[in-house]
Amino acid sequence: MKKFEVSGHEPSYLPEGEWELVWADEFDGTELDRTKWDFRLNFWGKPFDAYTDQGIVLDGHSHIELHRTERNGCYVSPQLQTGSNSFDIPKSGTDNPWGQDEIWPLGILQQPKFVHRFGYYECRCKFQKDPETMWSAFWIQSPSIGTRFEPEWCGIESDIMEYFHVGEATTGNIMGGYGKQLKNEGRVRYKLDEAADGWHYFGMDWQPEGYVFYCDGKEVSRCSENVSKVPQFILLTTEVQGYRYSKPNIVKGEFVDDAFIVDFVRVFDKIK
Repeated sequence: MKKFEVSGHEPSYLPEGEWELVWADEFDGTELDRTKWDFRLNFWGKPFDAYTDQGIVLDGHSHIELHRTERNGCYVSPQLQTGSNSFDIPKSGTDNPWGQDEIWPLGILQQPKFVHRFGYYECRCKFQKDPETMWSAFWIQSPSIGTRFEPEWCGIESDIMEYFHVGEATTGNIMGGYGKQLKNEGRVRYKLDEAADGWHYFGMDWQPEGYVFYCDGKEVSRCSENVSKVPQFILLTTEVQGYRYSKPNIVKGEFVDDAFIVDFVRVFDKIK
């Protein structure tokens, strides 16, 4: 890996070659840049009890914190995205060209803040203390995932990092959609080396030939089937465990805060 200096911020570490920085958020200041990020609040076409637009803190030192918070006696946490997918949007009612919801039930897909095809996607982050209660992730997704039999033409979900367990990370792809179409490729779970300051780097080199995933400058996985050929959007997410399988995670006793902290997100294009 080679160092790429960014003035006033921690450097990036990139695969060999020449790279150009094409998009970044260094999380400067004290307010979320809404020209770059939206909140993900819906899941499978409905508002989701575990998601919130609260709990975002920019500390004034170029870090963003995604905090677990409390709402109506339950734990919730934020998800950030630079675009959205069609099946998360609630049904439109009669907001479609013909006023006929039975013909076109999808909601209106908003213009994305940022979508991109190919390149190196990188974040530097520090994990929440209790991943057994709240997990975190850095990933990309297609607005049209699962809408064609060929995932390369409708896009995929690619998990650059997921953190479910203390000291372990998960990396890899979920191809072609969800449910019975789910196909894991290049998906691995690995032990994290200890970092004295708690910070870790995660990256994905997405090229027409395939994907290569990195953690702290070391390759951890690669795959080359069903490579997405369509632009995808970026997500920084947290989610309280348990909401998908049971009743909402109720706060028992005193509320305990926890946060996933990100130093930067950057996207580079390979120029040669």
